[in-house]
Amino acid sequence: MTHAPRNPPRRVTPERADKRPTAGTGDEKSITPPLLSNKNYDQPSVFVPENLLREARRQKVTPPGNVPAICVLDPDGDIVRNLIVANQAELNPSWACYHTQLYNFHIGNDEFGIIGCAVGASFAVLVAEELFASGCQFLISVTSSGQILPQGKPPFFVLIERALRDEGTSYHYLPPADYSYLDDRWLNILGGVFAASAIPVYQGATWTTDAPFRETEAAVQYALEQGIWAVEMEAAALYAFARARQKPVVCFAHVTNQMGNVEGDFEKGEGDGSQDALQVISLTAKACWPSVNPSRL
Repeated sequence: MTHAPRNPPRRVTPERADKRPTAGTGDEKSITPPLLSNKNYDQPSVFVPENLLREARRQKVTPPGNVPAICVLDPDGDIVRNLIVANQAELNPSWACYHTQLYNFHIGNDEFGIIGCAVGASFAVLVAEELFASGCQFLISVTSSGQILPQGKPPFFVLIERALRDEGTSYHYLPPADYSYLDDRWLNILGGVFAASAIPVYQGATWTTDAPFRETEAAVQYALEQGIWAVEMEAAALYAFARARQKPVVCFAHVTNQMGNVEGDFEKGEGDGSQDALQVISLTAKACWPSVNPSRL
């Protein structure tokens, strides 16, 4: 004999569906969105990267070891791919992340770790948390971005001083505000570093979005009015993480396109722009590393 469930699922009838409030009509309940609710910025996290990595090492039988002290996020993956093709990158056997692979490579005598294709704010910060839990001491992000401010023809780089927080992850780390900011220490150090470089590197603001295919004309116009150089997907969250966790992070926008609005867009240059990006990474590391770890001078 069968029995009906004690709490059978309710069927949504057309009548019941009709009674649901329609967003934007004024009938819906006025509440704080979940993104901004129950955020206690002074309380520690329950789920920490060290515990995740502990279990990942156990399950994957990952040998002990650390990642290089200076690491790079390469959301497009072009830098990683070009290093691998040139036999200049080796897989790091001690990286225990479930979702990514980390490669070690050298620029001169300096060793770096690099992770490709960690696209978007939440993914970038998840990986950043794991990197700093695994021995990283300084993190550089170089992300492809779309031009907003009509200053020069892509490709070029922007040292991101501040990033408009049009994404979700930063609000889990810092209270609501319009922008996340590069730490003044790194801004002051890097202020004149690229002046003599043949690669164009500017300083300015970017707009960090979670939804690149929802960049409306009105939103782009607002960004333009704010003097924003480019739109990307990671910097606001990485800077919020950096401030909340007191970790050194520097973000660059590699302005490579005009959001597909011109034919022949998304051209980065030689080696998919990887050689220029590596020079920017090298100059950044050399300038900042003495302040990150004075004992290794």
